[in-house]
Amino acid sequence: MGRVVLVTGVSRDLGRQFARTIAQDPAVDRVIGVDIVPPRGDIGEVSFVRADIRNPVIAKIIVKEDVDTVVHMSVIATPGGVGGRATMKELNVIGTMQLLAACQRAPSVKHLVIKSTSTVYGASSRDPAMFTEEMPARRLPRSGYARDAFEIEGYVRGFSRRRPDVRVTTLRMANVLGPTVQSPIAEYFRMPVIPRVFGFDPRLQFLHHDDLIGVLQHAVNQDIPGTFNVAGDGVIMLSQATRRLGRASVPLPPFALGGLGTALRRGGVVEFSPEQQAFLTYGRGIDTTRMRTELGFEPRFSTAEVIGDFAASLPPGPRTPGRLTSPDTMLAGVSAALSRGAARG
Repeated sequence: MGRVVLVTGVSRDLGRQFARTIAQDPAVDRVIGVDIVPPRGDIGEVSFVRADIRNPVIAKIIVKEDVDTVVHMSVIATPGGVGGRATMKELNVIGTMQLLAACQRAPSVKHLVIKSTSTVYGASSRDPAMFTEEMPARRLPRSGYARDAFEIEGYVRGFSRRRPDVRVTTLRMANVLGPTVQSPIAEYFRMPVIPRVFGFDPRLQFLHHDDLIGVLQHAVNQDIPGTFNVAGDGVIMLSQATRRLGRASVPLPPFALGGLGTALRRGGVVEFSPEQQAFLTYGRGIDTTRMRTELGFEPRFSTAEVIGDFAASLPPGPRTPGRLTSPDTMLAGVSAALSRGAARG
């Protein structure tokens, strides 16, 4: 008998892609995909169950299907698609608490994989060059996705103490990029002119969306408990990334970038939260030694290769080789985005 895997968050592209991939794994017997709404596109051999993990009914599904492995992917990074920050927090935190309670009561569950984020480390001027898994954030996240992820990891550690027989694997992913990825950082890099904080050139790390699928599948198959940072090799400066993407960048003082970010967020142009502004000011580095030595996973794409693959999917930008753009045109691009945001707000 192969494994029975339950995957949350399959209505979103990455959750759907992972569920389809793991369903083709010969070591897996069945895959049950759970979400509030049906996924878009073909889900292959995945059995979809329409359910809200905030509801105790999730416990009945786990018991009925005799689930032994749970992969939790339904943590939401932006409030725009779910009706606001309050709903986002309820889905993320309350939903995870209910899921963990369901797993705690189900004797069949033996392995729990959590898709977490390196955002739990925050971003500040006091950060180390590289965060290892044992290091706490120098400045605790106070709001948004980072705060939700921080709280979720706390609840996961509590679950691990209550069910020591369950192998818990927490994967702290770097920002995920790929040609089809829809995320705040991806939308930021898709802007024709990229605003940045004057006087700062942060170090960035990325994970290719194919490697995200790969590390989740690896974690399911290997049954190795622990917390692991996950990112492609190397780092890249924001200035290097914008050049490779063929994008122009405009330096702005922090207060101006904050105002622009608010307008862009209200206008639905791009989700530019305070935590993302901090990340694009100070950057973040995570040490992936444990990912290689203990988890035994090696990403196919380095950070630079992730940027290269993402760049190939973009239309030509102001700095694409062979294209010339004046400073006035660059500033006009930022002004147009700001005007759109202000009008919609």
